[in-house]
Amino acid sequence: MRDERSRRAAPHRQAAFDGPGAQAGRGGLSSLTRRIVVFNLVALNLLVLGVLYLGGGRDSPLTQYRERMGVEAALIGNVLEVDPAPLSPGAVAQRLEAITLSPGLELLVLAPDGAVLGRRSGDAGAQAEASRTYVLDALGGFWRVFSGVFLGDGPLPEGQDPLGQARAMMGGLQPGAPLSRIAEGATGRFVTTLMAIAPQDRVLGAVALISPLAPLDAMARARQERALRIFALATLVSTLMSLLLASTIARPLTALATAAEVGGKRDPQRPAPARVRIPDMTARSDEIGRLSGALRGMVAALYERIESNEQFAADVAHEIKNPLASLRSAVGTLRMAKRDDHRATLLEVIEHDVRRLDRLVSDISNASRLDSELVREEEEAFDLLALLRSLTGYLGGQAEKQGIDFMTDLPEGEITLRGLEPRLAQVFVNLITNAMSFCQAGDAIRVWVRRRGARVLVVVEDTGPGIPEEALQKIFARFYSHRPASEFGTHSGLGLAISKQIVEAHGGVIWAENMRATGTDPTEGPLGARFVVGLPV
Repeated sequence: MRDERSRRAAPHRQAAFDGPGAQAGRGGLSSLTRRIVVFNLVALNLLVLGVLYLGGGRDSPLTQYRERMGVEAALIGNVLEVDPAPLSPGAVAQRLEAITLSPGLELLVLAPDGAVLGRRSGDAGAQAEASRTYVLDALGGFWRVFSGVFLGDGPLPEGQDPLGQARAMMGGLQPGAPLSRIAEGATGRFVTTLMAIAPQDRVLGAVALISPLAPLDAMARARQERALRIFALATLVSTLMSLLLASTIARPLTALATAAEVGGKRDPQRPAPARVRIPDMTARSDEIGRLSGALRGMVAALYERIESNEQFAADVAHEIKNPLASLRSAVGTLRMAKRDDHRATLLEVIEHDVRRLDRLVSDISNASRLDSELVREEEEAFDLLALLRSLTGYLGGQAEKQGIDFMTDLPEGEITLRGLEPRLAQVFVNLITNAMSFCQAGDAIRVWVRRRGARVLVVVEDTGPGIPEEALQKIFARFYSHRPASEFGTHSGLGLAISKQIVEAHGGVIWAENMRATGTDPTEGPLGARFVVGLPV
């Protein structure tokens, strides 16, 4: 019956696979996608603002141009300071003839009262056609519309005369220090640079260089246009890359979350709850692949635990039926028994079956609580050899009372393990008492320990009848018991199954084998049984 139940349960032990949850979350932008896009764009805008801020400092083209105008005005002032005599229009005009100006510049020589003593202009030169700035024009048009609707039309800047600007600056002029200001004229912006003509610190007049800023503004607009185009392109690329990144992060996470949420809901219209199906993304080598594998493994482990509990419940029902059937038969026969000796025999059978049921229910209760206790209890470091010395000292005395030789071979020092000491003590007690139950007077039990690398082996050997070869593969199965007929019903068959569960919960292994002399015929009977427990150190 157990084999038939195992075959029925086996098809359900497959790992969860892709289902409808894998297609969930594909429409629209998820919250994580929006955050990725926004954060990337914020970082890009901060970078652009930093570049613009650094580009507007002392080393900007306008600042450098104004400094150059100051140097040029100082050189012209030095030329005019050669003659310490008061300046006159004729002398100034004569000296200005030897000065060559850059294209677009206008030179004025002013008297202290602001009168023009001389004027000279640079060649117009060939003016390069300013390139169109589509982005700036569009932004400017948007700003004009916005300001007109929400801010109203502000006063337009009044046109200023360059000569009037230069005369206004005369009041703040100091010898040896150029003075530069930018103004808005009728034909556009211009910069006026004044330098005092002051031989021997006596101000005789001033040199004024007036330069229109239209070419410089055109160059600045061209640079800004290129920067904005690059920024627009970078914004587009950043957005596309963010969406691509989000598609590799947000959508798989959404699919995993949707699959888990769908699996957690129960549809009352369905006859049975659907199996949770986690999308398989384990082909990815990143954290999402690891998460998918972990979720699939967790779901598979949960279903295995559920199926194991179902199998355990079926096995419990099967095991309880036997003593119940025996009790039912004995009670029915007791009603018909006439002789007192028959009644006494039937009462002994009933008492035996009741003790068997009580023992079975107690062992089943302990086994069912074991999983939760292994999870709840805190692991602690303990000395394995000290534990074994204590157990073998007590159990060895009981074995000697039964005429069984009890031997131990434990190394000196300590072997420290981390785990649940009471549970591992339960394993060793089960193995030693199991060996004692199969031994008779004159047999021997030996417990020895050896360390092998990162593992420690605890071995319990006995010289009893050994283990039948057909039982070696199922001796750790629940409710399996191979006992003499005289001990029928005295063991539930859960001791070794519980021991295996405890050892595996500590990351160890346990197995059983028969002891045979080297070179003997395999068909001959074994010298005894050996149980080996391997635990990580």
